Amino acid sequence: MPRVRELEVFRLVLPYGRRPESLLVRLTDHGGMTGWGEIVEPGPKLWSALEERLGRQLIGVDWEHPDQVPGGGPAVDMALWDLWTRMRGVPLAHAIGGERTSLMATVRISQDRSLDSLVARVNQQVCGGYAHVTLDVRPGWDMEPLRAVRQAYPALSLALDCGAAYTSAEQLVALDSYGVEVIERPFAIDDPYAYADLQDQVNAAVAVEARSAAELADYLTLRAGRVLLLRPASFASLSEVRRAHDRAVAAGWDILCAGGHGAGLARAAAVAVASLPGCTVPCDVTQPPRNAQIVTPAVGAAGGVVAVPLTQSGLGHTIDETRVRRLAKESFRV
Repeated sequence: MPRVRELEVFRLVLPYGRRPESLLVRLTDHGGMTGWGEIVEPGPKLWSALEERLGRQLIGVDWEHPDQVPGGGPAVDMALWDLWTRMRGVPLAHAIGGERTSLMATVRISQDRSLDSLVARVNQQVCGGYAHVTLDVRPGWDMEPLRAVRQAYPALSLALDCGAAYTSAEQLVALDSYGVEVIERPFAIDDPYAYADLQDQVNAAVAVEARSAAELADYLTLRAGRVLLLRPASFASLSEVRRAHDRAVAAGWDILCAGGHGAGLARAAAVAVASLPGCTVPCDVTQPPRNAQIVTPAVGAAGGVVAVPLTQSGLGHTIDETRVRRLAKESFRV
């Protein structure tokens, strides 16, 4: 029976982009086995909350399954699953019901200074092996970029990420004529009727982002989409992720799994989830940069394909603890 004898929590400042923060949890059992978890860009109160209660919640407590230690949050839950599966010698992907050995990936293309530059960036990714591209669009940067990319690549599989920046279906219906497969996050998550209105008017599958199975329920009832955008790092637990997956699949929806940025651990968990049978839309695990990760091998796509690590137990990656401590802004141990 697992029993945690030591825990460490690290707050990392990551060396890329706008230097985002990531919080790592390291659990060690009495046999010396370790499990790791991560939450990307944690809220300001999380650190003090973990410092106050995590030791009481975990140290010396017997448990047989990660679900028996509720309330720790995504990073603690991930670390419990990593420890539990490493102790059993099984990959996390298999433990949660994953079936795939490799995943098709999408690559996300942000807004650009010009249409020529945008098309050149898409060309670079297509030449690198990607067969599916997700364009970031916003009001004022949508129709022309989409038209330019579609003219350059008539057969390319395209999705749009709207970043919840639109307010009505009318703003997006015209984009559907360019053969878009998925329209992600068109509106705020608290407006299922807007999603239903858009799905009624477009051939593309509308993707809804939810953070729990319960949050998804209204969208399923209204048929307000056909794809669930599943980000494991925003769920309270991997078991809740699986419940949302199962509920979406039962309703006939497809699933797009996406990972957080972070240091690589959250992405590794996203890869495990993306191996579930319902995750049929190309996954988004192309970030963070490989040289900014603390895991070996780095998580990412090669030629548009992501390998699911099935030869190692747990998350399937080795943690560079020296790099973790070098990047840590602060830490505590219990």
